[in-house]
Amino acid sequence: MSSIKHLVYAVIRFLREQSQMDAYTSDEQESLEVAIQCLETVFKISAEDTHLAVSQPLTEMFTNSFCKNDILPLSNSVPEDMGKADQLKDEGNNHMKEENYAAAVDCYTQAIELDSNNAVYYCNRAAAQSKLGHYTDAIKDCEKAIAIDSKYSKAYGRMGLALTAMNKFQEAVTSYQKALDLDPENDSYKSNLKIAEQKLREVSSPTGTGLSFDMASLINNPAFISMAASLMQNPQVQQLMSGMMTNAIGGPAAGVGGLTDLSSLIQAGQQFAQQIQQQNPELIEQLRNHIRSRSFSSSAEEHS
Repeated sequence: MSSIKHLVYAVIRFLREQSQMDAYTSDEQESLEVAIQCLETVFKISAEDTHLAVSQPLTEMFTNSFCKNDILPLSNSVPEDMGKADQLKDEGNNHMKEENYAAAVDCYTQAIELDSNNAVYYCNRAAAQSKLGHYTDAIKDCEKAIAIDSKYSKAYGRMGLALTAMNKFQEAVTSYQKALDLDPENDSYKSNLKIAEQKLREVSSPTGTGLSFDMASLINNPAFISMAASLMQNPQVQQLMSGMMTNAIGGPAAGVGGLTDLSSLIQAGQQFAQQIQQQNPELIEQLRNHIRSRSFSSSAEEHS
């Protein structure tokens, strides 16, 4: 019975990890939680029974056993299909270089249909999905690649990129750390890990907003310029600007609760941001997407 409990504990651990992924709907996550509770009840196991933990994750044990013992054929593909799949992968890589990401997804999908046990195809499709902003699909493809090859560092790295884009910074940090464990000399993983850790600190800080606007891009954005011109007609904004000018030349309010003190400047900035959010929420979302696209170094990534 002891060995069975070790196995069930590993299954529960696997299910709990899956339930924390964003790849599942809320109903699916609830079903996973129910499965966990049922197993814990039947086998009288709880999360505190850490002595039952095994050295390797369940997926890694299965993959190693699967490949070692050849329990099932690794692929149903015939050599001709595998050769065609590799050609489609190369075509997909060329589309990626040309920034034709939808065509790349199509090529990688066709390659997967011909050879569904090749981790590279899933991982490359994940990169294309991320470029299209389909981050949930990218994460699913990375998970499939890892299920096939648990030591595929690039799959963990690309999952980190997708998680970062979704503001899932804690999970991104975990993915990058795993990627670095497998490929310690990879500078891209090191850089992206630092970015994810910094983002995590920002959102965890009581005063952090998680945003760091690129002012050069901001002031050259036509939509922002139009919005600023419109806001300048707002009496409240005019009053704020008048107060700032008065304080700047040493007016009566300067240094005495005026806008030269930090808290007042922050308050003015918050009011300005609120005005933009209320009048043009689409602009805010565009700026956020712009920041995300610049926040991690995926542009120079090579494909297998």
